[in-house]
Amino acid sequence: MASSSDQVQFREYYQNWMIEQQQLLEELLQVHNQNPNDEQDLFCIIEKLIKHFQDYTNRRAQHAVNEPSSVFLPTWCTSTENSYLWFGGCRPSLLIQLVYTLCGSQLESQLTENLQEVRTDNIGGLSADQLSLVSELQCRTTTEEERLSTNMVSLQENIADCPLTRLANNNSVDSDAESHIGQVKQALDSHSKDLSSMLIDSDKLRMNTLKELIGIFTPLQAVEFLIAGKKLHLCMHQWGQLRDHIPNMEEHDREGM
Repeated sequence: MASSSDQVQFREYYQNWMIEQQQLLEELLQVHNQNPNDEQDLFCIIEKLIKHFQDYTNRRAQHAVNEPSSVFLPTWCTSTENSYLWFGGCRPSLLIQLVYTLCGSQLESQLTENLQEVRTDNIGGLSADQLSLVSELQCRTTTEEERLSTNMVSLQENIADCPLTRLANNNSVDSDAESHIGQVKQALDSHSKDLSSMLIDSDKLRMNTLKELIGIFTPLQAVEFLIAGKKLHLCMHQWGQLRDHIPNMEEHDREGM
């Protein structure tokens, strides 16, 4: 089981990681606005961002070995963020949904501006081949999501199965306390090990989905996608902090309408 110091250390790590997220967003915007045709600069910032995410998942996997439950419902995230988590992070298919949303909004914007030709260098100009690859990736990703979700259902149902149910029913003052505690610890440790394994698998799916999407895009399209993803992530965190610290935020919102 993770100690309180482990929890504090990872919380501090996550807070620093979020600060770095903001810095990376600024770098992405700078490259996008100043050097959109410089593929070397685009590739460099893309690789930097992927490495940043990979480092985070590696560090989180190490933390999850001792206490996976703390990663599934992290105290370092806001309650709003936690309500949308899937295996401790974003659902991988959300990345693909973001692609479709960006395509639609950019295409609509270009048509509204009465452009004679739709731009093909941004994410709104994905080719038919690119969209086909995104669709294929979506099918594979949702299949893997369903597999992991099914495994989680089985793991949750195991709570009502042996040995935990037997141990709960045999929990009495007359039982051998030391032996009983040892058996409970063994059962819960086995459950935690399964949770940790599922978390690692879900992080692999998130990372693989991101990398495959990046591989489908042109460098400029990839940067635009990463900018949108970073903005969404940071805003959800900021909005969650507001809701956590302003109990009547919904009432304030309605009053301001």
